[in-house]
Amino acid sequence: MSIRIAIDAMGGDHGLTVTVPAALKALKRFDDISIVLVGQQSEIERALEGENYDAERLHVQHAEQVVAMDDLPSKALRQKKQSSMRIALNLVKEDQAQACVSAGNTGALMAVSKFVLKTLPGVDRPAICTSMPSMTGHVHVLDLGANVNADGKSLAQFAMMGSVLARAIDNNPNPKVGLLNIGEEEIKGHQRIKDANEILKRTQINYIGYVEGDEIYKGEVDVVSCDGFDGNVALKASEGVAKMISFYLRRAFKRNLLTRLAGLIAWPVLKAFKDQVDPRRYNGASFLGLRKIVIKSHGGADAFSFYHAIAEARLEVQKNVPGQIAEEVHQLLEATDQNA
Repeated sequence: MSIRIAIDAMGGDHGLTVTVPAALKALKRFDDISIVLVGQQSEIERALEGENYDAERLHVQHAEQVVAMDDLPSKALRQKKQSSMRIALNLVKEDQAQACVSAGNTGALMAVSKFVLKTLPGVDRPAICTSMPSMTGHVHVLDLGANVNADGKSLAQFAMMGSVLARAIDNNPNPKVGLLNIGEEEIKGHQRIKDANEILKRTQINYIGYVEGDEIYKGEVDVVSCDGFDGNVALKASEGVAKMISFYLRRAFKRNLLTRLAGLIAWPVLKAFKDQVDPRRYNGASFLGLRKIVIKSHGGADAFSFYHAIAEARLEVQKNVPGQIAEEVHQLLEATDQNA
């Protein structure tokens, strides 16, 4: 299976200094993909000078405009139709690519993606979903910022889409799905969370009820559905905790000669720990609910991190994630309506 991925090469805080090296690494790692770098052609070609790559699998598509990180979604949608972001998404719409990867402005990417690619039947709102490390591997969390104040129906749809993703990506036939809340008791939480809870009880997914914030990391749940505000806070807080732990460990081991020697002895264990919780390895958030695949990289991603976003796009194409979501969410919504 040949997979073509369109990359918004100009997006993100670092643009071509990240997207080009990541694309070249992906081409070397995966022999079943080709990549279209979309952006200002002269700058991309300059970034590629002296690099060794298969020219038959790497193409450049010129784009005159760039969506800035502080552009309003409305501006990106109406005034930047020739941007690298828009053209990359158009390639996916026209089936010239199977997925789009961008580190650009999240709000703009979501707005343009919804306009160009449309949502799947039965899906009211797309959701941003990514993996986060847990004690037993990882957990899929959605939404992470696209939908603030999502209603109960949307929260239930997020849970359904997350369940499909976990089954497809993790080969998990019956993922456990939880609803993020301030407590496990059914009397707690906003009304929209209670509404989602009642809907999910009537579905056929493996819904285990409310989960609290600490349970995201315990490994006892595979998918956590939440409002975009809450999910984004949880994501950024976990990234901050990982950085804080790394900071204190480095400072402790550099205190004196004895602690430096202890650090040297403990290095293999510390490296394994760092690799396990490194946020860069979990980069690549899916815009679930769209008709085609869009992967959002962290805006400040480095080349290593952006490479993992490309790898996520490849995997979701292989697993036909939008097709599986379309089929199963339709069936689940039918069952929900019948049981209502």
